[in-house]
Amino acid sequence: MPRILAVVIAAILSIGAASAQDAAPLTLDEAINAARGMSPAIEAASAGVRASNAARTIAGLRPNPSLEAQTENVTGTGPYRRFDSAETTVGLAVPIELGGKRPARVAVADAQGDRARIEVAIAEADTVLRVTQSYIEAVAAERRLGTARDQARIAAEASHAAGVKVAAGRASPIEQQRADVLRINADAAAERAERNLTVARANLARLIGKPVSGGLDLIWFDRVSGYGPPHPVAAEGTLALAAAETDVAKSNAQISLARAQRIPDVTLSASARRFQDTGDTAAVFGLSIPLPLFNNGNAAVAQARAERDQAEAYRRLLQRNTEQAIADAQAEVANAAATARTTGGPVLAAATEAARIARIGYREGKFGQLDLLDAERTLSETRAAATDALASYHDAEARLQRLTGASPSITKD
Repeated sequence: MPRILAVVIAAILSIGAASAQDAAPLTLDEAINAARGMSPAIEAASAGVRASNAARTIAGLRPNPSLEAQTENVTGTGPYRRFDSAETTVGLAVPIELGGKRPARVAVADAQGDRARIEVAIAEADTVLRVTQSYIEAVAAERRLGTARDQARIAAEASHAAGVKVAAGRASPIEQQRADVLRINADAAAERAERNLTVARANLARLIGKPVSGGLDLIWFDRVSGYGPPHPVAAEGTLALAAAETDVAKSNAQISLARAQRIPDVTLSASARRFQDTGDTAAVFGLSIPLPLFNNGNAAVAQARAERDQAEAYRRLLQRNTEQAIADAQAEVANAAATARTTGGPVLAAATEAARIARIGYREGKFGQLDLLDAERTLSETRAAATDALASYHDAEARLQRLTGASPSITKD
């Protein structure tokens, strides 16, 4: 009997532990990790890295040789009518690249590979930002639903209290009508909040690739970190500027490649020729050098230089815009943090206490219904403002982290 009792207790404890585990809220980090594993943007950027690696291999290859064959002195007139006087030449032609074209191509491919790896980091950062914003919206929707349900419950209690007072002849029937209108509107607001939460959860589920069945981390949502006076942050070293810098590096490599392509390549050939009439064989050697009479490569160099100037100008513009965006985001985070602490702290506490006193006073006949409605409306607006302030704070903080995210070190695969 004691053994059976111990088994039953262990089973109950295991079921309770499993239920507690199932009830554990989905944290932001868990949502981000899930989204990273199934993000199409990250997958596309990773495919770009593989493509750049293949392009790097192609850039380092030498030109393929050519197998040449030709037959002369055939299908003519007289002794050359048939193939009796044919001379057949079979050989191999090998292009020789000059001017450092292959190292220049490799340098361009390396720059393209760096750009592709930066694109992966950008895709990951954008995924984190998008999931964070979707998570914030879902948590805020859950908080708004809780507020709406509380307001609906309070409105139902106020409607009941008004009904009691009207039945006792201590209030006008119009108070019952006002309370009913408040209750109906509160119920409708709760229904809207529930639908908004359903949509927000569905949007988050699409990003992370699995349904959001449990709760969300409301404790994280209520937490406002201390944020001091903002200090200027330079754009150098940030992910936002890394892509522009790799574009400049690629443009410089393109200039080197354009200069190398101005130098003509040569083609060496070695062949064996057979004389049909005598059966003898002789060697034939050849050298082919293109003459840059019409296209000497100057236009390609000028184009590459103009593209480099364009990339550098864009980098300077992006640096200025990024630093301005960081400064704006810092100020927005600081303002949102101050608003969230104020609205969710003393202001909300004062509004809650005022509504509580108004309810008690209304039931005891010390306050009128308009006083109660005004207190309830103030409390509802304050709770909504507190939720909006927290959502704005977390959203601003996520955007600031996206702007100031450090560029990863570029490693060749």
